[in-house]
Amino acid sequence: MGRSSPMSLITCFFVLQWLTWSRVLLAHGRSHCSRSIMSIGAVLDLSSQIGKHQKIAMEIAVQDFNRFSCSKLLLKIKNSNGSSAQAVASAMHLAQSKQVLAIIGTITHNEATIASELNDKIKNIPVLSLISPVARSEQVSPLLPYFIQVGYNINLHMQCIAAIVGEYRWRKVTAIYEFDDRFSSDPGMLLNLSYSLRLVGSEIVNHVPFRSLSSLLDPNSTIENEFNSLKSKSNRVFLILQSSIELANLLFEKANQMGLMGKGSVWIIPDGIAGNLDSVNPSAILNMQGVIGFKTHFLETSKEFRRFKFKFRRRFVLEFPEEENINPSSFALQSYKTTWEVAQAARESQGKLTLKQLLKSNISRTEKLRQSSTLKIINVIGKSYRELASWSPALGFSKSLVTEQLTEMNTNSGSSGVLSKVYWPGGIQFVPKGWTQSTKGRKLKIGVPAEGAFTDFVNVEYDIIRNITSITGFSIDVFKAAVHNLAYDLNFDFVPFNGSYDEMVDQVYNKTLDAAVGDTSIMAYRYHLVDFSQPYVESGIDMVVTEQPAKLKETWIFLEAFTKDMWIMMAALHIFVGFVIWLIERQVNAELKGLGSMLWFLVTVIFYAHREQIRSPLARTVLAPWLFVILIATSTFTASLTSMMTVSQLEPSVLDIQTLLKRNSAVGCNGNSFIVKYLTEVHKFKRENIKKINNINDYPAAFRNKDIEAAFFIAPHAKVFLAKYSCRGLIKAGNTFRLGGLGFVFRKGSTLATDISEALLKVIESGETEQLEKDMLTVGGNTTCSPLESKAKARSSTGFQPFLGLFCICSIVAILALLYSMICLLMNNVETFTCYIHVRLTQLRRIWRCTTTVFFWEPLKTPIRKSGKCKPDTVTRNAEDSH
Repeated sequence: MGRSSPMSLITCFFVLQWLTWSRVLLAHGRSHCSRSIMSIGAVLDLSSQIGKHQKIAMEIAVQDFNRFSCSKLLLKIKNSNGSSAQAVASAMHLAQSKQVLAIIGTITHNEATIASELNDKIKNIPVLSLISPVARSEQVSPLLPYFIQVGYNINLHMQCIAAIVGEYRWRKVTAIYEFDDRFSSDPGMLLNLSYSLRLVGSEIVNHVPFRSLSSLLDPNSTIENEFNSLKSKSNRVFLILQSSIELANLLFEKANQMGLMGKGSVWIIPDGIAGNLDSVNPSAILNMQGVIGFKTHFLETSKEFRRFKFKFRRRFVLEFPEEENINPSSFALQSYKTTWEVAQAARESQGKLTLKQLLKSNISRTEKLRQSSTLKIINVIGKSYRELASWSPALGFSKSLVTEQLTEMNTNSGSSGVLSKVYWPGGIQFVPKGWTQSTKGRKLKIGVPAEGAFTDFVNVEYDIIRNITSITGFSIDVFKAAVHNLAYDLNFDFVPFNGSYDEMVDQVYNKTLDAAVGDTSIMAYRYHLVDFSQPYVESGIDMVVTEQPAKLKETWIFLEAFTKDMWIMMAALHIFVGFVIWLIERQVNAELKGLGSMLWFLVTVIFYAHREQIRSPLARTVLAPWLFVILIATSTFTASLTSMMTVSQLEPSVLDIQTLLKRNSAVGCNGNSFIVKYLTEVHKFKRENIKKINNINDYPAAFRNKDIEAAFFIAPHAKVFLAKYSCRGLIKAGNTFRLGGLGFVFRKGSTLATDISEALLKVIESGETEQLEKDMLTVGGNTTCSPLESKAKARSSTGFQPFLGLFCICSIVAILALLYSMICLLMNNVETFTCYIHVRLTQLRRIWRCTTTVFFWEPLKTPIRKSGKCKPDTVTRNAEDSH
């Protein structure tokens, strides 16, 4: 106290000086004008804290106006106590007996209409409503030409709530609001919020309305009953759309007691609560730990606001001494500005306030103390709150314009970064998932095809004894994997559907089913009825026909026993080994001296029919491993060729659809699928030529009995079918007609379709879908083929990899033998090579001397004999004579 006393004395001194000069100026002005008396009325809910703020603000505005104006303005306030009936009665009383120029207050359009019907005078009195309407407009109403809405744009608030929900990607929310006559007459708030949430991929799944606190007989029991119902449900993202600060305090107190403010929960509060946190008791703040919300942004450092705040706090404490920590809210600023503008318009009209004068004023326009399009995002923590960021429709979230009150904390957030540092309920510093496991509440009815031809995708089995329905399959497994990756708990039941796929889609469109899961193809004509998820399997239409031998390719079928690389490797190594053996044997074996003998030896050794004896031990060392290679290669060739001759190469009996149409052939397909419609409308097949076969096991018999010449499947079905029955002489023909893929079906506009699509992408990217498909083909593939048939179908050419080790051994032995024989050849013929080299060097020396002599004596024109030989003595003597 000692430190603040001098400052307090200085402040009081300046205030007294300002008041003294104001009175002098006011007295001087009043002495030169005649004072007229004007009255304006106010209808406020003084039982609420917002109503008290509005009352004090309006009184300050009247006081300021009277201080600097020749006219005297009187403010006549009526208390509605939050009742619509009392609000109507108060408006009628003010218009009838008080002779007011205008009425300001929390009056809805419906209340003003009722009052005007009961009292015609209200039709000619301007009524300025401080209620925030959904459809805010500055134009007057045709029934009430003097009714003007000056409340804040609540559409902006709903957009801000949706932006917060979208920032953290919560897909489902619970709406909580105080339900009174005013709110029930304005259902557009919920519609606007639903639309804004849909834009960010979210939706309202629970509605929890509360009557006004004054109308509840037992508020505690009412709130507990509603919260018990919420606890049994999975959603934990709670949005308070509209509530008095008194009801909000009680809601958060009960939420803490009942465990709805723990880890994983999210609470978002509107401006009506967040804007009054400065005036809330500390005990109520402790019940709101981790809550986020938004409040109106205004310039708190301006001179106008500081002056208004000083007057407001002083007057509020005098009138409501029981309140603590009182600071003016945005609602107080709104009331102050509206009252001031009405007073100015009344003075300019000389006591006869008209609509024209009001529209000329700055009412319902943005000024220093009016609401801007920017809202502050706040987070309750400790004994107060901190400002996280700012939000506006144009810029979205941005860094807060003021310094944060608390030290930033390290978090693991899922937001884009601006709202990353949030203290959430339960003390956690990472984004809550916003849902919990729950076994109660309505379960989604998800249809599955019970009469599908391919049970590998959806298999519905009924156990009559135990009265249990088992639903399994590839599509079911993929859907469950996607649900596991959702950001919330999804309660659902599979409902077997006995009908076609188009009929099942119609059931989703008619809202009999919530969704449909199965091997449903994504088609354009279905898209205008329902929404589809991201395709989990690529799809198209494949044609399957019988096989026939490819006779042209059987002429050279023996070459396919080995690969091209294997043939080249065998030939090259065979020639190299034969050359090494010939090079060694030609010294000691007269039968292998000529080149022709070597070539014949290379041919006969393949069949072990060579008659030439190998005499050199070194040559035998080279030949032994190569004979073993020939034995293994010959056996492999024989086995591979035998397999190929047993099951020859095959090709489709029908190459394309045009051939079927020309032959007027019968074709088969699943009668419950869209393929029937596709064949008749796109490819112009006759309906009598389309055989509907609804069991996968009936197709081989239909081909065998010549009932059909081709069968059409969607690509995933064709893959499974050929895995089972390719050994029965069936093969895919032609190209695949591409389609949209297989997906899950949802109602039009359902956010679940978006959520499942995102979850499916995670499942696909993780490789889980591919693994599930492999498991399906492994379990169901080739179940009708014998092991011999399956092995025969899986033939392929043999490469050199199995022989690589033997090839390396033979090559190394041959190379070493070649090097050894070359060394021995050199050692045994050293003298011969020496003489040969000496002779050659002598010849080269003579040629060199002769060449140099010719070039040296050419310039001297020395005659040289024309003989072919050049004598060294003669050349030397001539050279000496020249010297």
